[in-house]
Amino acid sequence: MTNPTRDRIDGLVKGQPVVLFMKGDRRQPQCGFSATVVQILDSLLEDYQTVNVLADPEIREGVKEYSSWPTIPQLYLAGEFQGGCDIVVEMYQSGELQEKLRSLG
Repeated sequence: MTNPTRDRIDGLVKGQPVVLFMKGDRRQPQCGFSATVVQILDSLLEDYQTVNVLADPEIREGVKEYSSWPTIPQLYLAGEFQGGCDIVVEMYQSGELQEKLRSLG
């Protein structure tokens, strides 16, 4: 990954408290895994940022390297990588996600 791509991803991740890199956007997810995470976040939050990786191949590949995680979607809270769909579902079911979101203020 090039430094400008890393800097762009870093800026996105650190620019908002909740950032979801996904296929499609919040209103029109383009894969079932992204749709699942959007449903969870929508049930908990009014506002969060999504990044459509299908619109930018450099971001799509770069975010995988950035997080050392091979799949999309990817959720970041307060600049920290949380995981993909399965992990977000587990965090939601255990109440951990709700707790982390509350701590963001």
